[in-house]
Amino acid sequence: MIRKWILAGLMVWVPLGATLFVLSLIYNALDSSFLLPRSWRFPGSGVLLTAAVLLGTGVVAANYRGGQFLAWAERLLNHIPLVRSLYGGTKKLAETLFSENSSAFRKVVLIEWPRKGLWSVGFQAGEPLQEAREKTGVDMVTVFIPTTPNPTSGFIMQASRDEVVVLDMSVEEGMRYIISLGVVTPGQPAPANAPTLPPASSTL
Repeated sequence: MIRKWILAGLMVWVPLGATLFVLSLIYNALDSSFLLPRSWRFPGSGVLLTAAVLLGTGVVAANYRGGQFLAWAERLLNHIPLVRSLYGGTKKLAETLFSENSSAFRKVVLIEWPRKGLWSVGFQAGEPLQEAREKTGVDMVTVFIPTTPNPTSGFIMQASRDEVVVLDMSVEEGMRYIISLGVVTPGQPAPANAPTLPPASSTL
């Protein structure tokens, strides 16, 4: 009975503690803003400043003159060798992830990997490599297979489109499944005859 109670307590506190720990890291990172003098700081000031900076930058970027200034600053950064590579790659990633029309990380998929008979849960990561498609003659799709329990690392694959199975679960459910080591599964199982990805001419 005692063992049962301990396990029940762990089921409550482990996910709650992990959530609070991550939120604490994020809060401390935002609240330790170096833009404010120490004498002006109070609990939460860094979070408020970060939100204000993000909002103000968005207002400037949406303005015509502000957009021109940001374009000029971007051209300046693109002339600095190392900065150009870092900024360009990061910007492309941000545009892919945050664009409303982007297809990146909008679908949870299933592919037979790392060998035949074993299936891995992944995410549609965007458009495939055009060169890979042309040289192989295979209609491919880019799939990201995250590691567990840390989904920030993983493997990028060019998989044949007809071998990729689209799951009904949401991206949030898929991510929760991976982070929980497969313990937390979506409420409804995937259908037996799951659909495959549409042809390349269709919208993913």
